[in-house]
Amino acid sequence: MRAHPIDRPADLDVVRESYDRVADNYAHMVMTTGAGDIRRHPWLKASIDAFADTVSGLGPVLDVGCGPGTVTAYLAERGLDVSGVDLSPRMIENARRLHPHCRFDVASATDLDLREASLGGVLGWWSLFNLPRDVLPQVLALFARALKPGGHFITGTHVGDEDAVRTEAYGGVPVRWTTHKWQPEQLVGLIERAGLHPVAELRLPAEEHSGPGVVVMAKRPG
Repeated sequence: MRAHPIDRPADLDVVRESYDRVADNYAHMVMTTGAGDIRRHPWLKASIDAFADTVSGLGPVLDVGCGPGTVTAYLAERGLDVSGVDLSPRMIENARRLHPHCRFDVASATDLDLREASLGGVLGWWSLFNLPRDVLPQVLALFARALKPGGHFITGTHVGDEDAVRTEAYGGVPVRWTTHKWQPEQLVGLIERAGLHPVAELRLPAEEHSGPGVVVMAKRPG
């Protein structure tokens, strides 16, 4: 069985166009400065490594909002059957160019057509914060349904109480998107209500990331 479609946010096209505009600058920044490379961030690397160890052998892994594919490629190096999707076609073009051995497709988190119990793991690695507050719970429920029993979900996001409107990014490129911030307790509550069982939480102070952040890993019971 497949999940029912999720209503697309009204501004999704605007968000996609913004990420298309910054995609080349972001990919260049990643390749030249190492920004976004989890190897440079021990605690983030430890989180991804724990996720990789946990889902190894459980089945396919999907990196939702993969950007230029840095984490997707790292997980592929770890031996996982992993693929990445992103709503930005230009991000996917860069991911395919930089990591030709990996599989990438254009897709939004709201448009994924996932079979129930088809995945061993799902990532939403600093990629779900543009989803409106009423849409994120629906996406989390979709991920929970798509995971096999014992499969794991990992997400990282910005911590806060407010919505931050971004008007430029990555070299002063004009963009228009909203970063919806969550308190860790709120995010964990959403994950639990989606049907997943949180198993680990890592809180990151502002100096360790671009503002306070949180990483949560959870599993589908079974």
